[in-house]
Amino acid sequence: MNRNNTLTLLLSAALIACSWVGLAHSGEQQPVDEPSLFERYTSSAQDLILKGFELIGINYRFGGTNPDTGLDCSGFVQLVFKEAIGILLPRSAREQSEVGAVIAQHELKPGDLVFFNTMRHAFSHVGIYLGDNRFMHAPRTGAEVRVEDMRQSYWIQRYNGARRLLAR
Repeated sequence: MNRNNTLTLLLSAALIACSWVGLAHSGEQQPVDEPSLFERYTSSAQDLILKGFELIGINYRFGGTNPDTGLDCSGFVQLVFKEAIGILLPRSAREQSEVGAVIAQHELKPGDLVFFNTMRHAFSHVGIYLGDNRFMHAPRTGAEVRVEDMRQSYWIQRYNGARRLLAR
């Protein structure tokens, strides 16, 4: 499958993932000119996911913060949050793990940060949760930004926790 077909498939998946965010809508009416907190959250999560999907296929580069030369996991997350919704996050996965509200794995929503121990210390890897046990991240040298399933034994064994940065 070529890169364009892959991007089309992934963008379709992103739109589906974004629709999962909308499943919890309470049905309360809001004034037309003032979006509800739910609508602002949904929009922010969609923006994050769509921006992340634009970066699928970018090469991993240790310490990378530029999509032209490569991204590491925290550089990927930092770039997505900055460009999609204007939030400037700290540079490292460890520092990013200290931002936002701690949430349980069963509470994960699209746009949450998920953390893993991939370098023999807690919070050494970070990605963005998409829904349905999937997350996007920049995995390692020799790989590209991609989507993974958190139910794979590798990720199950290394899961450290999650943080929510978007208001509910």
